[in-house]
Order: sequence, then C-alpha cells, then structure tokens
Amino acid sequence: MNSALNVAKFGGTSVATYDTMCSCAKIVANNPNTRIVVVSASAGITNHLVALANTALTSQQIEEIVEQIRVIELAIVAKLKSPDEVSEKLNVLLDELTELAKHEEINFRDDLKDALVSMGERMSSLLFSAVLREFNVAASNFDVRKVLRTDSLFTQAAPDLPVIKMLSQSLLLPELDSSVIVTQGFVGADEQGRTTTLGRGGSDFTAALLAEAVDAQTCEIWTDVIGVYTTDPRITDKARPLPELSFEEAAEMATFGAKVLHPATMEPALRQDIKVFVGSSREPDKGGTWIVRDCKHEPAYRAITRRKDQVMVTVKTPKMMYAQGFLQRVFEIIAKHHLSVDLVTTSEIAVSFTLDNPPNSMSERMNKETLAELSTICDVSIEQGYDVVTVVGNNMHSSAGVSSKIFEAVADFNLRMICFGANPHNLSFVVNNTDSEDVVKVLHKALFEV
Repeated sequence: MNSALNVAKFGGTSVATYDTMCSCAKIVANNPNTRIVVVSASAGITNHLVALANTALTSQQIEEIVEQIRVIELAIVAKLKSPDEVSEKLNVLLDELTELAKHEEINFRDDLKDALVSMGERMSSLLFSAVLREFNVAASNFDVRKVLRTDSLFTQAAPDLPVIKMLSQSLLLPELDSSVIVTQGFVGADEQGRTTTLGRGGSDFTAALLAEAVDAQTCEIWTDVIGVYTTDPRITDKARPLPELSFEEAAEMATFGAKVLHPATMEPALRQDIKVFVGSSREPDKGGTWIVRDCKHEPAYRAITRRKDQVMVTVKTPKMMYAQGFLQRVFEIIAKHHLSVDLVTTSEIAVSFTLDNPPNSMSERMNKETLAELSTICDVSIEQGYDVVTVVGNNMHSSAGVSSKIFEAVADFNLRMICFGANPHNLSFVVNNTDSEDVVKVLHKALFEV
C-alpha cells in the first residue's frame, strides 16, 4: 500500500444532499491516495434521531419524524443514476430505524439509543459510496463496526486501540488495493458486537483512529469552512483562516470550543505524527489549515476560542486547610460519575472547577447522587450561565508582556475565574455568557487586528 495513504472525512453539511456529495466525490476522485472515506450523517438526520431516542413521543410523532428522515435520504436516492442498486439496502436500514424508534424502551436504554443514532451514518455511507461510483471511483460500503472496537460505555464509548489496529490491519487494509472504502464515523461496537457511539462530533475521531490503525500519512477533515480560523467568523468578520497549527495548539482549540475539530482527533495524529488537513468541501481550491507536529512559525497568539454553556462548581470546607487527600476525594467522586473537568482553581479552603454543559446532560450527570456524595465531605455550590474564553498560542507562560496585553484588553469585563501557567499554549478565563461574544471581539481586535 502506498505510504502516502490518506483518510478523508466529510461532515454532515458536506454530505447533506446529492449535490454536496458530488462535490465531495470530486475531492476523493482527484486524490488517488485517498483510500478510506469516513462520513457523518447527512445534515439534520442526527438531530432527528436524537429526538427519537430521547423524547417521549406518540406513535404519530414518531412516524412524522421517521418520514422527515426518509424524505431527506430518498431525495438523494432520487438523483442517483442507478438508484436501484441502493434502494433496497436503504429501505432495510429505514425499517431497522423505524423498529428501533418504536421500541418501548428506547428512551431508557443507552444501547438502543446508540443503535438508533448510528443509523444516520449507516445510511449516508451507503449513499455516498454509490455517488463515488458515478465518478468512476471503485467504492464499497464498509461496516466500521467490524474494526472499531470500543468498551461498553454507550453514548460515550472509548476505543480499544490495540484491537482496532489488529482488526483494521486484517480486515480493512487488504480491501484498499481494490476499492475506496466508505465507512461510518461516530460508530463502533463493543466486544459483544453491540453498536456503540463515540459521542457527538466523533466522526473526526473515527477518521483519526482509522488513519492511525492503517498507518496513513495524512487525514483530511472536510467541512463547511476554509480551515481553522483565528476565531469563530460568526463572531467577527475580521477572523481569518490559519495556514498551519501545531498538534498542541489544535488540541487546545478543540478542547476549548473550536467546533471545526473533535477534541480527541489530535490524540491519534500526535501519536503517529499524522498530518491533518482541514478544508471546505464547498471550496476545496481555497486551501485550508495543515495541523503538524512542528510549525514554521509559532506566534505568541494563534487563536481565540469560546466554549459556551459552562457550569462552575465550587467545593468548600475549612477541613481542607492543611488536609491531605481532600482534592483526591473530590475528583474521585467526579470521575466516578463520568464528569469531565476543564478548568480548576484552588484557594486554601475551596476549589472551583468548570464542567462542560451540553444540552440535557447537566441535569443527568451532575445529578442529586453526585451532589449528595460531594456534600458528605464539603459544601457544594453550582453556578450556571458562564462561557470559557481561551487565548491559544505559544510560550505564553514565559513570554514577557503576553498576559498583560490580554488582561488590558478585557479590563472592562468581570473575569469570574482565570487559569494560566499549567501549559505554554493557553490562557483561559470564565466570563458571563452575556459578555463572552464582546470579550472575543475585543481580544481579537487587540491581538490580531493590529
């Protein structure tokens, strides 16, 4: 196999319609090194599936949502030159989807939810392989569950790297000489063969995991923007695309709110030194961002991110003063309930930390049981309505004037919590969600528009 092997991933907006799929197919056809293609569900499909999985619905409501899904998928089929070759397989998937959606325990069992929400990728990969064949690309649809082994933590499964490597080398790699493999992002299977998912945004992670497993040299992430920007271009029109990022910078940006990449994507790339490209499937000729181990230029300020809907938890007790093991007990409880801590600050008798708060998860995960357990060792307070703004760059902890320039720019805003110095690549602070957009704008003006 060519040592320049490339894995390409296309997001939901890139495979939303027949026409957008054709744009993606041209990208694949123009790069003979692309032998594995990972696709997300067509835009809008996953939201419908999540609604079916998590909402108590009447039979009529279920049928209405399933019909909306069917309309989106069949609109793509209708434009295929040879629709008959996929119509029967698509109908089988739609029947499976309908059966899962109507299961009486769908709202209560995570294994059923994963099986249901995986249907979007299973359908889009089937259809995109057919579109590729229209562009004279020998393409086959491959079930990623054969190789992407995970644990059994449904909805947030963790990959089993050694097994993924072994299975990919034996089952996936031999197929690449004869055809381009089109497979599903976001989806895996546990040891018992039950469908699992990697969490929302996991298609990027899938692409990186497969690139690592087959020893690919590059991994392309095709989305609807021209690379990674200095900040969210929806916040300021002065944002500009970056030609390059280091793995560390990209990881920080993804972790603290940049939506272009899934935070875990950088882990396999960093382990195997896989170059990652981010570009627009709509405008592939405009270039994009290359993410590499070593950049030619490492500026003090690279980008600004915003992570919305943060929850700040403060645990406090006089017993913490000079006490050994208090922090360990606090974080053991947090870990036990599968909560992810982002920022942490400490004083002599209190610790504050932030938790990501995507819709519907906070009430489920920072639950009464977690609070009750923490309350046995300390007083607990929870505050919502915050965003985290992060400046990402290089050598920030050791470069004179870097932090002062940032704090001068945001002097008129209330910074609720500050984290700086733990690594050289970021300075993060918690602000009221009503201020965060303005904070990003003034920072961008001060750091990038001079």
